[in-house]
Amino acid sequence: MPKANKLIHESSPYLLQHAQNPVEWQAWGEEALNQAKKEDKPIVLSIGYAACHWCHVMEHESFEDDEVAKVMNENYICIKLDREERPDIDQIYMDAVQNMGLNGGWPLNMFLMPNQKPFYGGTYFPKHKWLEILDKVAMAFQSSRDQLEESADKFAQALNAPDTEKLGLGNLKSNEFNSTILSEAYQKLSNSFDWDNGGTLGAPKFPMPVIWKFLMKYAFHSQNPEARKALELTLSSMADGGIYDQIGGGFARYSVDAEWFAPHFEKMLYDNGQLISLYADAYRFTQNPYFKEVFEDSIKFSVRELMDPYCRFYSALDADSEGEEGKFYTWTYDELQKLFGKEYEAVLKFYNATENGNWENERNILFRHSTLEDFCKAEKLDYDEFKKQLKFVKDRLLDKREGRIRPALDDKILTGWNALQIKGICDAYKAHQDEKYKAIALDNFIFLSEFVWDGNHLFRSFKNDQVKIKGYLEDYALTIQACLTIFEISSNRKALHFAEELAQYAVDNFYDTQEMLFYYTDKTSEKLIARKKEIFDNVIPSSNSVMIESLHWLGILKGNASFTKISEDMLKQIQHLLVREPKFLANYASAYALKAHKSFDVVIVGKDAKKFQKEMWSHYLPNSFIMAIEEENDKELVWRGKEIINTKTSIYVCENNACQQPVYDVQDAIAQMTK
Repeated sequence: MPKANKLIHESSPYLLQHAQNPVEWQAWGEEALNQAKKEDKPIVLSIGYAACHWCHVMEHESFEDDEVAKVMNENYICIKLDREERPDIDQIYMDAVQNMGLNGGWPLNMFLMPNQKPFYGGTYFPKHKWLEILDKVAMAFQSSRDQLEESADKFAQALNAPDTEKLGLGNLKSNEFNSTILSEAYQKLSNSFDWDNGGTLGAPKFPMPVIWKFLMKYAFHSQNPEARKALELTLSSMADGGIYDQIGGGFARYSVDAEWFAPHFEKMLYDNGQLISLYADAYRFTQNPYFKEVFEDSIKFSVRELMDPYCRFYSALDADSEGEEGKFYTWTYDELQKLFGKEYEAVLKFYNATENGNWENERNILFRHSTLEDFCKAEKLDYDEFKKQLKFVKDRLLDKREGRIRPALDDKILTGWNALQIKGICDAYKAHQDEKYKAIALDNFIFLSEFVWDGNHLFRSFKNDQVKIKGYLEDYALTIQACLTIFEISSNRKALHFAEELAQYAVDNFYDTQEMLFYYTDKTSEKLIARKKEIFDNVIPSSNSVMIESLHWLGILKGNASFTKISEDMLKQIQHLLVREPKFLANYASAYALKAHKSFDVVIVGKDAKKFQKEMWSHYLPNSFIMAIEEENDKELVWRGKEIINTKTSIYVCENNACQQPVYDVQDAIAQMTK
């Protein structure tokens, strides 16, 4: 066993993966940064995450190699960073590598001056190329120091350029919120649709839930059949593909091809939380039972494989097991034949398994080409009998798979990602009232409000019963959003109050009153070479876009005009960009729909309140917040004055607490909302 480096004292699974490397890695912190200054050495900053396939490849090729380690240790201060724990640092240096005209990705390997300013970088390098770069950079640091410092200063200056300059924020066409902007954004976005495979054109293919969330809202408000068709094609194609675990539920991070067939097999909590939301809403919108099956099985996956006994969720599952990518999830034809024989050949055909394998090493990725109905019709099979066979095969394969060596688990518990997962489970509860979903959400709320909140700060990461790292805007924004959804499904006033408390903290400590957007880091956080704002949506929605939506609802529910104004000011800053870059601002477009169309806060009061609430939830009604209380209650502004009329359960449809006449039937309430 090689001697451990300083990462052995860390809790991050990614850092611990590198703790036995011969490279003298250190975690980001004062000790390493001061050593770089004291010894006047450049820094190699290598950024990745535990489930990252190419991070593992570079570790095995280079960081476990004594020759490479010798060069790195002699010439550099070597720092390893878990991007999931420190997205603030990752954000800065990802911007830097893109400013250098290079493609971003992970592992991200950056060369910094001792003062942390970047001068060169890249992503994955094979061993021979990495050695060549290490030698050249070390020589340049000795012989061309002035040029490197000049270059680093320019990159640092670019990183600190105001967003008003870079993006032209605030170039308003109008102070009004107009649905025409959403139509124009949709038209631009539709140019990138892949009408053959679903999703957007090109490969690799990421699910990008924010895009399809906006498309669903747009299809509802505009009644545009093309938008609905693109949504249904995408969601069906993803669920049919190898990116979706046909046996155990849940989605891998992305597909390497354009057909959703072959994934990188890592499963991330943040993807699955959002996709549970997306499929739950899509089920309500389309009533397609396939979408219900997908979100239910994805919840089963996350509960079975990512949830701890206290309803807290771990971060990710690795792509590799037994040193091979996807081995846990794929099958040889011989394995399948031995398990099922000829009696189940139709099921194997349905999942496109072949004797020579449809993927690498004669293994099969299970995926679908058609619906059950179409397959049974084409193969002249009895539908009910085939459905029973399919369930038997899935259950048997899942049971068999459980005996395999499992992919590594990234067992750190991240606040924002848990909030995304809980939002997904709450949305699933709206679509299908399984009381287990509500119970999980309420138990996780205890984690969010008591374990990672100390009364002053939200923390980012939780492991071994200890919190670590002050929360970023992502953590605040997503937790506020989750708490609002918990309040909607449970009427738990603590959740609403906690959402308000976090929102006020974010306004006080993250908000830039000049640019009218939020910084990513708290004003009390570690001072880095730049303080960034997260503007664009990515695989996780931009924390600014999430804040817009949450402040909109908190402004209504708590009667807080300052929250409403900040929400509107933020959208006015960004609205001119919606038409130019809808692919990267889709969640802003969803938030914009709250202002361009009517928003309804609905209160149902009376003995049938919960029943009526569930009935209303069975309809897809975006731009609505539907609350139910069984007795009159004036403890919250939004409930105040909502009386039970003539002992009848009464429904109050309101816009910003200005209510229409109460009605006593769900269809009448929906009519008030859609007239």
